[in-house]
Amino acid sequence: MKNHAHSSTVTRLDRSRHAAPQVFERLREMILSLELTPGTVLSRTELANRYGLSQTPVRDALMKLGEEGLVDIYPQHATVVSQINVTSALQAHFLRRSIELEVVRTLAEQRNAALIAQLRETIARQTELLDLKNYEQFSLLDQAFHRQMYEAAGVPQLWDLVRRLSGHIDRLRRLHLPVEGKTMAVVRDHAEIIDAIEHGDVEAAQAALRKHLSGTLNQIDQIRTSHPNFLADG
Repeated sequence: MKNHAHSSTVTRLDRSRHAAPQVFERLREMILSLELTPGTVLSRTELANRYGLSQTPVRDALMKLGEEGLVDIYPQHATVVSQINVTSALQAHFLRRSIELEVVRTLAEQRNAALIAQLRETIARQTELLDLKNYEQFSLLDQAFHRQMYEAAGVPQLWDLVRRLSGHIDRLRRLHLPVEGKTMAVVRDHAEIIDAIEHGDVEAAQAALRKHLSGTLNQIDQIRTSHPNFLADG
């Protein structure tokens, strides 16, 4: 265990919504972006003070993060941001690849011009970020690209399922994103997927998707070398 997450500033929540889901969403985002790195101790008292809450909604948020494997909860002791579990990452990848191969098949058979234009716009926005090294916004657009495909294929709830199970592989991808050439490869892969969908070429769309989703997993050894304390085999 290492540093605590400190903040003396009270973070305002939307009082029209329940507090626990908002705390969960904010902490999850901070963990996935690596603002809260593996090993960071999360104090229930400090979090309650930060969000201006009692400890009950904070406890509920931490328990939900624990269910996703993003924190380790030691009763009566501490809650710690978990290491990135490689086994969990591999299983999340398997699930996502299995679903998205069928998603791109469906889209290639449909060849929806409005969707293709929407996806190209997302790619264009990602391209604008390449020189800015704005990895956070780039990641959000990456998620938007894939979510748009799920929605167009008529399976938006499967996107929600994949997101819930992808915390470990999302953190691996976030570690990999700053590597030279990675963001450009993501944009290139997205363009190849859309080109194949536009041409109705199912095999090409699936091949481009397989290559796209495997990029980070092919670099696990290098990521482990660069961040030895962040990864666990599980």
